[in-house]
Amino acid sequence: MELLDPLRQALDQVRATVASHRNFDPAKANLTFAIACTDYLQAAVVKPLVVELRTRAPGVRVAIRNLDAPQLEAQMARGDVDLALMTPQAASPSLRTRHLFDERYVLIGRRKHPRLRDGITVAEFAELEQVIVSLDGGSFVTPLDSALAALGHKRNVVLSAASFLFVPEIVSHSDFVALVPERLVRDSADQLEVMDCPFPVEGFAVGMVWHERNHGHVGQRWIREAVVSLVAHQSSPQETAAV
Repeated sequence: MELLDPLRQALDQVRATVASHRNFDPAKANLTFAIACTDYLQAAVVKPLVVELRTRAPGVRVAIRNLDAPQLEAQMARGDVDLALMTPQAASPSLRTRHLFDERYVLIGRRKHPRLRDGITVAEFAELEQVIVSLDGGSFVTPLDSALAALGHKRNVVLSAASFLFVPEIVSHSDFVALVPERLVRDSADQLEVMDCPFPVEGFAVGMVWHERNHGHVGQRWIREAVVSLVAHQSSPQETAAV
C-alpha cells in the first residue's frame, strides 16, 4: 500500500513519456477527453470546440463536467478531469495554467426594449427589473451591488437564476435586463440589445488548468492547443491568448 502512490506516479510518467513520442493523428485518434467548467464556458468555448472536433478529430469524445474547484486537483490526479476552464487564480498552485482571455460584462435586454438605450444613466439602470445569477442558489445580491451602493443606488433585482444559460432566453422574452459575460451573447444580436454597462464593472480572466500527469500527453496537448486556437479566432487582437 505504501508503494501504491509512488508506483502510480511512475506509471503516469511512463505513459506521458511514451505518449509524447508517439505520432498523433487527430483524424484517426480515439480519445475521451473530460472538461470541467461553468455553464457559461460550456456555451462560449466548449460548444464551438466540440463542433470543430467533429470535423478535425471525429474519434475524440468529450465529457463535460460541472466545475468543482475545491475537488479539482483530486479529480485531475485520478484522471476524472483532463482540463478545466476557469479563473486561473482559483486553481491550486500545483496545477498547470495558461491564460486564454479576459472577459467583461455587458448589459442585455430584448430588442426594442422601451427603456434601454445608449447613454442610459446609473439611476435609470438601477430602476430596471433585473436578473442576476447566483451560482450558489437563491441570492439576490452580488459584488456589483456593493459598487452600486457606493454610488448611492440599489438595483431592482426581481429574479435570481442558477445558470447563465437561462438568462438570455428570459431576457429576450420580457422587459428584464441583465449583466452577463460578453461571449455568452456574441451571436444573439438578432434577439438582444447588447451595450456597455453605464458604470465600471470589473471583469475576470479565463484560463486552462491541467495536471502535470497530462502535460506531456500528445493527444491532450493537441486538444489544449485547439482550445487556444479557437479562442484566438474568437477574440479581437487585444484579447488574443497569451501564455
